[in-house]
Amino acid sequence: MKIGIDAGGTLIKIVQEHEGERTYSSRLTTEIEDVIQWLNQQNCDNINLTGGQAALINEKLNCKSRIFVEFDAAAKGLEMLLEEQGYFLDDYIFTNVGTGTSLHYSNGKKQKRVGGIGTGGGMIQGLGYLLTGIRDYKQLTDTAQNGNRDIVDLKVKHIYKDSEPPLSGDLTAANFGNVLHNLDKSFTDADKLASTIAVVGEVITTMSITVAREHNTKNVAYIGSSFHNNDLLKDVVKDYTILRGCKPYYIEHGAFSGALGSIHL
Repeated sequence: MKIGIDAGGTLIKIVQEHEGERTYSSRLTTEIEDVIQWLNQQNCDNINLTGGQAALINEKLNCKSRIFVEFDAAAKGLEMLLEEQGYFLDDYIFTNVGTGTSLHYSNGKKQKRVGGIGTGGGMIQGLGYLLTGIRDYKQLTDTAQNGNRDIVDLKVKHIYKDSEPPLSGDLTAANFGNVLHNLDKSFTDADKLASTIAVVGEVITTMSITVAREHNTKNVAYIGSSFHNNDLLKDVVKDYTILRGCKPYYIEHGAFSGALGSIHL
């Protein structure tokens, strides 16, 4: 059995391959000692590591493993998943939305990092907690799905009330910019969280489209653990990507690209 580990800031993604079968699982980074104990029961020759916590894991293994740069591992794993899922792209941006967000350009042969922002899953969890007191990620994302963004976010349609706007009325003019206009209303946790997720999605998309245009491609593949159990984030990113003239791709098991790629580099 071959094992690929992508040990990030929030999650440890694990891919296991055995006789043509592949399994995906994840653990919280706070459980890293349990993961190390499990790895020490495996054959070290088949352990492959990437991510920010890879060196720490390697130090505590009974024997040495292989360690790879996370960007190269993610590019390799994504390339495999794209082809397995029927997407044959000559070039593309891939946007990896984990705790933070990293953006890369791939021409199908090699990748280069073209940007990064601190807006990502860490912001959703941290700001979400500050606004609502909710710590659990699943509860947070479940709650957000039914939120009313219109009383929190100022949309173009709110500004052009009595006339035809020069661009789509559903575009956000100012995130959280409609709050003071709706002080007579009650803002639920769902409303606050929906707008938090939306601002993260819109920033991610704006950056992705910007670098896509710089590299003359319209293809953007979105991967990362922040999309897990988060249809609202997927919808915001998809809609904005299409609205800006690019093609979004969501890749099943995309969050495991780094772990998978570490096995096959």
